[in-house]
Amino acid sequence: MQDIQDQGSHNDYSPQVVESAAQQYWNARGAYEVKEDPSRPKFYCLAMLPYPSGALHMGHVRNYTITDVISRYQRMNGKNVLQPMGWDAFGLPAENAAIKNNTAPATWTYKNIDHMRDQLKSLGYAIDWSREFATCRPEYYRWEQLMFTRLMKKGLAYRKNAVVNWDPIDQTVLANEQVIDGRGWRSGALVEKREIPQWFLKITDYAQELLDGLDTLPGWPDAVKTMQRNWIGRSEGLEIHFAVEGEAEQLTVFTTRPDTLMGVTFVSIAGEHPLALKAAKSNAKLAAFLDELKHGGISEAELETQEKRGMPTGLYAIHPISGEKVPVWVANFVLMGYGTGAVMAVPGHDERDFEFAHKYRLPIKQVIAVDGADAEYDPQHWKEWYSDKTRADMRVVNSGDLDGKSYREAFDFLAKKLEAGDKGVRRVNWRLRDWGVSRQRYWGCPIPVIYCPKCDAVPVPEDQLPVVLPEDVAFSGVQSPIKADPAWRKTTCPQCGGAAERETDTFDTFMESSWYYARYTSPGAQGQVDERANYWLPVDQYVGGIEHAILHLLYFRFYHKLMRDAGMVKSDEPATNLLCQGMVIAETFYRENADGSKDWINPADVEIHRDDKARVVGAVLTSDGKPVQIGGIEKMSKSKNNGVDPQTMVEKFGADTVRLFSMFAAPPEQSLEWNEAGVEGMARFLRRFWREVTTHVGQPDHPEVDPAALDAGQKALRRQLHETIQKVSDDFGRRHAFNTAIAALMELLNALGKFTDQSDQGRAVRHEALETMVLLLNPVVPHVSHALWQELGHPQRVLDDQPWPKVDADALVRDSLTLAVQVNGKLRGTIEVAAHASKEEAEALARALPQVAAFLEGQAVRKVIVVPGKIVNIVAG
Repeated sequence: MQDIQDQGSHNDYSPQVVESAAQQYWNARGAYEVKEDPSRPKFYCLAMLPYPSGALHMGHVRNYTITDVISRYQRMNGKNVLQPMGWDAFGLPAENAAIKNNTAPATWTYKNIDHMRDQLKSLGYAIDWSREFATCRPEYYRWEQLMFTRLMKKGLAYRKNAVVNWDPIDQTVLANEQVIDGRGWRSGALVEKREIPQWFLKITDYAQELLDGLDTLPGWPDAVKTMQRNWIGRSEGLEIHFAVEGEAEQLTVFTTRPDTLMGVTFVSIAGEHPLALKAAKSNAKLAAFLDELKHGGISEAELETQEKRGMPTGLYAIHPISGEKVPVWVANFVLMGYGTGAVMAVPGHDERDFEFAHKYRLPIKQVIAVDGADAEYDPQHWKEWYSDKTRADMRVVNSGDLDGKSYREAFDFLAKKLEAGDKGVRRVNWRLRDWGVSRQRYWGCPIPVIYCPKCDAVPVPEDQLPVVLPEDVAFSGVQSPIKADPAWRKTTCPQCGGAAERETDTFDTFMESSWYYARYTSPGAQGQVDERANYWLPVDQYVGGIEHAILHLLYFRFYHKLMRDAGMVKSDEPATNLLCQGMVIAETFYRENADGSKDWINPADVEIHRDDKARVVGAVLTSDGKPVQIGGIEKMSKSKNNGVDPQTMVEKFGADTVRLFSMFAAPPEQSLEWNEAGVEGMARFLRRFWREVTTHVGQPDHPEVDPAALDAGQKALRRQLHETIQKVSDDFGRRHAFNTAIAALMELLNALGKFTDQSDQGRAVRHEALETMVLLLNPVVPHVSHALWQELGHPQRVLDDQPWPKVDADALVRDSLTLAVQVNGKLRGTIEVAAHASKEEAEALARALPQVAAFLEGQAVRKVIVVPGKIVNIVAG
């Protein structure tokens, strides 16, 4: 490494010089390339892989710094640590950018990867770059194609019709986020619902295991596990069959509340239901309504919020118990893709059904009440009487033989009755739906299927994989290049040898991110993984945003079980511990236009005026000196133009300062408010630390610490040092409370700044403290730690291989203690007592305090309470 003194003044800290030298040293030695080593405990630390959007944002910096701090800490504790990095490189944003920039998605993606890799390296992360991959490369995605063909053969991958958003102008399927106010994001055309063939993976076959497995993950946040439980949505109920007057086909519904069966006053069906389509053939108004429904949304969120609309089909269902006729209505909130496409409507006890029935003047019948309720049925009580089926005071009413029964009693009664008459059956139902993996887009992994007029859908033979996506294409965004290219599409059937065509859909990008963690363990493997996977897996610490709590983390768990069942891995779950970091937020600034719109101004272009507490009190645009409006503090985003470029911050303050602020400003699970004044504060701390070390090494040599020879002041500093080791170790290792660990180190530096003892033992204690601080700070600020370790007299080395400091238990022992003295619960002073002083000695010293003695004069002491090591409370009066 370049000698520190070459930086100019011996006490000057130059981040650029220090960071460049440290990174050159690490790179030259392949410091973070790791191999399997059965003689050492392993630690696999992984951050969710980034999408190569073009540049890092502060959310990336926070995410990867958290992971890096944990990785370096674990390595210093003797673990064999793997921290890899790759790129989640397929997906819709690349297509959008390609259209905007008139380029190919591959060109845009690879350029971004190169830039973002350089940015990550500038931050000094301890990443094993030898394992890097991009998911858009054939050498990666060929293995998920192989897995898919094998799942087809096992019946776990299948094709069926599903409803999608269809843009009739662009002739393409749209993701939900591409539908804006019911119109296609590019064409502006009204979006239609269209049923097309799609590929699915049978995640529902693993629903119970995915649910039960959550109980084996104590290292995952409860919030994530709750969201997954709700998404999986296990429910026990009855599947009930309603005959339809004049029709051979029955209507089948599933309900978790069969106790309300006698409250059914109509049945709702989806617009795509066969009975609805049949009825529309002779009903022009209904046919027109079904055509309107084709423009509705297909997401659950949209269905919940849209206006409830419906139309009668003219059909009547026969109630399976009473035999009464109930009308069958088409409703826009029922979809064929969810359940059976039919719902028994109980408007007396369901908010959505009540809204629909009230709008169309359909009957509403109360069938649930609570004991002792005097008031007659009121719609406002439906939640109170229905929401908790375990209520002991809830009873069925107005339901014949069910009257007076509890939920459980009614459930069992109806189950027996309906099963005996072949009108129903007990079922466990799941909210979880099979994973639709088809995407009608170009920039994705080709689905390895060939369509033959004679043999139907045939998996591509394993020796013909990968099916390679052409990258050098012209892309307009209207039609996929592989759909438009007959040379790519046309092939021969591997079974009969006849003319055939390839599948032109590509995989959902969640496919690539569901197994990437496993590929890191086995670079170059001739298969998805090899035997190295079982050394590294499961991941010991996974770090990423809570926005991925459901889909990514659920598919991640599911795919791991698929690999386990294929004999690739032995573990049941992919990650033992999960940390979900909060978002990065920042101030916003704008100027308002005449029409009321806002021009958002980047904080980098604004000069901020602050008060003496660093609060923003005003701001002006740097370019013209005129005021700008101060908006709220919001998540960094392009829409509010409040993102801060990490590269600019690294160039201005250094990577270590940016890392330090990212870890200090907030606990990792909470939002971090970006504040440049706070960043400057971190820069000052590092400069102070640098000066403290370089000033110390310029003084006479020091002897070893002799605990027996220390005076009170030396003991106090050494005790604070070892208390800090204890706290930082726990904060880094168990609590992941990096902010409080850094605060403790700042307090220690303040104590060192006040410690002026230049005796031999004074310098020895100072040296021990400075060496220890370098080691404790190394996970957060590795560049400056690398430099200062040498300045303190050690040879150059990868500091992560230096053992983590150990607590000296003897140093924690106090010779004396400070106790608070209270009289009748009010603080009157403090006393210093020997650590092993008796209660009598503590009481005597407390009574002797002048302010206590004065207060007690003329009063009888009724009781003295001594809490060892804390307080003496004298009760008088």
